[in-house]
Amino acid sequence: MEPRGESAIGYTRNTLTAEQGRFGPHTKMENMEQENRIRPLALIVVSAFARLLPHPPNFTPVGAMSLFAGAKLPGWQAFLVPLLIMAVTDPLLSLIFGIPGYTRLSPFIYGGFMLNVLIGRTLLSRSSSPIRIGSASFLCSLQFFLITNFGVWLGSHFYAQTPAGLAACLTAALPFFGRTMAGDLFFTAVLFGLHHWLSRNSAQLQTA
Repeated sequence: MEPRGESAIGYTRNTLTAEQGRFGPHTKMENMEQENRIRPLALIVVSAFARLLPHPPNFTPVGAMSLFAGAKLPGWQAFLVPLLIMAVTDPLLSLIFGIPGYTRLSPFIYGGFMLNVLIGRTLLSRSSSPIRIGSASFLCSLQFFLITNFGVWLGSHFYAQTPAGLAACLTAALPFFGRTMAGDLFFTAVLFGLHHWLSRNSAQLQTA
């Protein structure tokens, strides 16, 4: 007759092995999905508060942050997270640097960043090759420049409310466009590069 103790131990080991095989990969997949949700959000929050550090005018991570949010965050989060971060950090900028937190240009600025989110969702949510990322970043800089300076011109007492006045306003703002474009390209490369590096390392650890 077979010893009962050994049979029970063997049954227990087989059961545990089966359960581990059943739930192990599922748990790893859940962990990877959770990391994939948290990783872009963490990068966005860190980059947003980087704007509180001293920096050249218009050389900020906000444009890149909103583009990255559109590409990586799901649904309504892609729009809400950048808005909340801007609403929190704008008053802090006022306290730290003494600049106005909200002005008549704020709707144009916020609207421009929401268009960045839309560009990210449209161009980068499924494909994020370096060329597409760079092109999307330039498009974000261009539309933000046009929208915000249209806001500067609209109702201005300095520029004539004519097409010639608008052209003069845009021409005067060209140096700011260069810094905006440089900041957007730099921080876009940092955000997407870090996200790719962290995702690749995480995948390697999960499969190890």
